[in-house]
Amino acid sequence: MRRRAVVGALLLFVPAGGGALSGSPILPPQARDLWPGRAVVSRGRRSTVVGHDTAPPGLLDELARRADGAGRRVSGVLGRPLRPLVVVPESKREAARLAGVAGVDGLAAVADEGRVIVVPEYFAALNPTGRDVVLTHELTHVAAGTDRLPVWLYEGFADYVGYRDSGLPVKTAAAELAAEVRAGRLPSALPGPEAFAADGRDPDRLARAYQAAWLACRFLADRFSEGTLVWLYREAQAAGVDRALASLGLSVATLTARWRAYVRDQLV
Repeated sequence: MRRRAVVGALLLFVPAGGGALSGSPILPPQARDLWPGRAVVSRGRRSTVVGHDTAPPGLLDELARRADGAGRRVSGVLGRPLRPLVVVPESKREAARLAGVAGVDGLAAVADEGRVIVVPEYFAALNPTGRDVVLTHELTHVAAGTDRLPVWLYEGFADYVGYRDSGLPVKTAAAELAAEVRAGRLPSALPGPEAFAADGRDPDRLARAYQAAWLACRFLADRFSEGTLVWLYREAQAAGVDRALASLGLSVATLTARWRAYVRDQLV
């Protein structure tokens, strides 16, 4: 939306009018020619961060360090190495343009075609743990893919990886949902696309949707194993979620019933 190795990040300035780095194979294709003559590149051990030459001092180096850590966490779950690419625009408006979406209000970062695009206004408001969680969540999207997945599994799996090593208690990470459950309002169904739509009348609704999806995936990992959750994600991409769940002796209805009991147990 979660420890980190301290590494020296190499800071490279793209020369005005192009040059060795602008459009160069040294950079991943998703990072070339973003801002010719104005781009700055910071490198970690495995990560690359590209921003404007007006970026706040130290921000790109910090992101390179955090992206290295996030990449290790994602690799530890998915079992394959990553080379994270993070792009830092000047504003949420530019972030939305780069991602090809109408808006990114309320989002600290978005995954887009092999890269993570930071939304600077919202990312800056996060504490250090929040920054780690968000980068890990979005890198999970980049690495794991999206095909044929219900939104609760797509977002819940990314949050599972994001929160896995955060050290945050469940009731802290799911504070908005916990308040609902304590008030006697237990969710009745796994969150669908409508639950993830922005709603100015209820700004906590989006947070509750992510938390409910996270706890569904956390339940599956606790009940079966983390490896089974990863297998389920991949099998759901290949064969559909109903068939993947059936292989575990579950239907969506039985999963929902057990998830609701798990949510109550974790949050009351």
